[in-house]
Amino acid sequence: MEGAELGIFMIAALWLALLLEHPRSRLHKAIASALLRRFFFGLGIGLTVVFLIYCTWGRQSGAQFNPAVTLAMLSLHCIQPWDAFFYIIAQFIGGLLGVVIAATPFWKASGHKDVKFVVTEPGKPGVAVAFAAEFVICFFLMAALRLVYQSDLLKPSIGYFAGLLLLIYITFESPLSGMSLNPARTVASAIPARSWNAIWIYLVAPPLAMWLAALLFG
Repeated sequence: MEGAELGIFMIAALWLALLLEHPRSRLHKAIASALLRRFFFGLGIGLTVVFLIYCTWGRQSGAQFNPAVTLAMLSLHCIQPWDAFFYIIAQFIGGLLGVVIAATPFWKASGHKDVKFVVTEPGKPGVAVAFAAEFVICFFLMAALRLVYQSDLLKPSIGYFAGLLLLIYITFESPLSGMSLNPARTVASAIPARSWNAIWIYLVAPPLAMWLAALLFG
């Protein structure tokens, strides 16, 4: 279930990127503003996350679909080490399969420089800014979700908080780091794109930031 959830996430991400960013897409031509395109991309991803969290599989597995989240939950003793191990393996495999499945009918278009299998790479401000941005968004995502989870009033709406934060992050933060939040999501795109630019950022910042947030707000 964890693998399938991230796989579905990656299918949605790649198809949204093809629709909104490929230069031959009619939707890309119709929406001239890059900010507005990122908003619609974020809206699509946010809705996908809400669906995954509240669907039957998401409710059963916990809808983590992110190794950084799983490691944070492990640090809080919310998941057993053996389960966390297999969750993380499933997340990496599921993410990659999702990209491959989504790209196969449109492989050439998916590899276009403006789509590039939805890789997450540092933006123009550089590597240091990308690392700081990834750290901040991961920290605040985990902190916000832990605080919401601890509120009896807000807990049933936790999926909507997650979706809203992703919408905001994609719209405004993605030019800085590509807005990963998720090591498995980054690796899933990097493999077919053959792009490992500053990959360490996305393997280090999300787990570290989410672990710290879980420690402080768990």
